[in-house]
Amino acid sequence: MMKKSGFTLIELLVVISLLGILATLLIANLSSARQRGRDVQRKSDLRNIATAMRLYYNDYGVYPASSVGGEILGCGAGGTGTCAWGTAWDADNVNYMSTLPADPLSTQSYSYQQVSLDSFRLLTCLENASDEDGKPEVGIDCTSDTMYEFVQQ
Repeated sequence: MMKKSGFTLIELLVVISLLGILATLLIANLSSARQRGRDVQRKSDLRNIATAMRLYYNDYGVYPASSVGGEILGCGAGGTGTCAWGTAWDADNVNYMSTLPADPLSTQSYSYQQVSLDSFRLLTCLENASDEDGKPEVGIDCTSDTMYEFVQQ
């Protein structure tokens, strides 16, 4: 009588299928964790920008103006130039941020809106639509339809 050793075709297919399912779940979970990590970075960036805004306010008594495109108008001599995201923010030789943060994905940017001389809004899109700090987008175009807003009043 011939002795059989090894696995049957059915057993191999079951194991390979289970490994495929586990790999799919792992990849989906890692992708979600990366999105949440980038969202945390975005919120942290807005808080850091807000801190620099307060320094500017202490020097000038007003928050900087904003452009139609959501950029800060407070760079360069006289503090009237446009500050590009990802570059230094300095006005009249005072450095408020060595690098004005840009979105981690670089496919979208942050948005700044001067609400009044003593208040402003900072907006960013979030990737994770179920983020507890997220809200429906208003004033910014987001692919996830979820945004985060920092308001200084």
